[in-house]
Amino acid sequence: MTAPLRLVAAMSGGVDSAVAAARAVDAGHEVTGVHLALSRNPRSYRSGARGCCSIEDAGDARRAADALGIPFFVWDMSEEFADEVVDDFVAEYAAGRTPNPCLRCNEKIKFAAVLDRAVALGFDGVVTGHYAQVRDGADGVELHRSSDAAKDQSYVLGVLTQDQLRRSHFPLGGSVKTDVRAEAAERGLQVATKPDSHDICFVADGDNAGWLADKLGPKPGRIVDESGTVLREHDGAYAYTIGQRRGLRLGVPADDGKPRFVLDIEPVSGTVTVGPREHLQVDALEGTWPLWCTSAPTEPLDCTVQLRAHGAEHRARVILDGDVVRVELLEAAEGIAPGQACVVYDGTRVVGSATITSTRRATAVG
Repeated sequence: MTAPLRLVAAMSGGVDSAVAAARAVDAGHEVTGVHLALSRNPRSYRSGARGCCSIEDAGDARRAADALGIPFFVWDMSEEFADEVVDDFVAEYAAGRTPNPCLRCNEKIKFAAVLDRAVALGFDGVVTGHYAQVRDGADGVELHRSSDAAKDQSYVLGVLTQDQLRRSHFPLGGSVKTDVRAEAAERGLQVATKPDSHDICFVADGDNAGWLADKLGPKPGRIVDESGTVLREHDGAYAYTIGQRRGLRLGVPADDGKPRFVLDIEPVSGTVTVGPREHLQVDALEGTWPLWCTSAPTEPLDCTVQLRAHGAEHRARVILDGDVVRVELLEAAEGIAPGQACVVYDGTRVVGSATITSTRRATAVG
């Protein structure tokens, strides 16, 4: 058995973080529960059964900590969250990109600001309910996929550095969700049947386009086809994402009668280009701002990449050119947007990640 550690358990108010904290206690560690207050106005965040970071979640986290008999505190991270996550989300959409706020929250809040504060207070690390695994490897600790493929969260943890991984504990990595819920019920935790959170916590009604419109105001532009023909006007390119089909309201069908999808967003002019689904396919991409979980690859790496939080893996070759990550896909991927994360895997091991800056259309479709 490893020596007992002083650990902060990040308790969101859900079943996963509650069971993760309980397992850390069972392992003999000295655990303190912490709930993160991320909103300057908690009532503006999503609440109820589909909540995340809401007032209800704070109460659920406190009750779980009381049931486990561990100290509990609320840490106000609202300023950091607004600066690093919310403002970044708005800026990325304004620039025509599609960000992942949960990934940014892990990078900047849960495993940077929280971990820094925990270490400063004398704790040894942080426990979370993420479905991922940390293992010892030849070059240090390694981040791996979880045993439950359906719940695996290694994609949103691909931004963690070696130092952060050394201090991170994921007790649920070897479990499946059904077993976690059953364990919570056996422990008498009230969150055992609480539904998982969905969507973006700071968009209360789930209407991302409406929320962005309130933040950015009207920015009129045009929706055009690939020949440049104007199909209609719009009030803001931020309301659209690469690969989007629904909500385009084009009125006039394509010549071939097939559905049209968003192929490109030009943020300066506000031009949104639409076309057939096959033109969404890309066979290469570039990323920048790489973050490596262990050491950066020094040679071309034959691997797999994941390009969305719940997306499939794609076989690829990755080449690091300074701070630019070049990815050649062995099979075309569809609807990949700048701003998304490209997470690189060697088997189940996470090598690192980069933010996608550009894509190249698959040659097979012209």
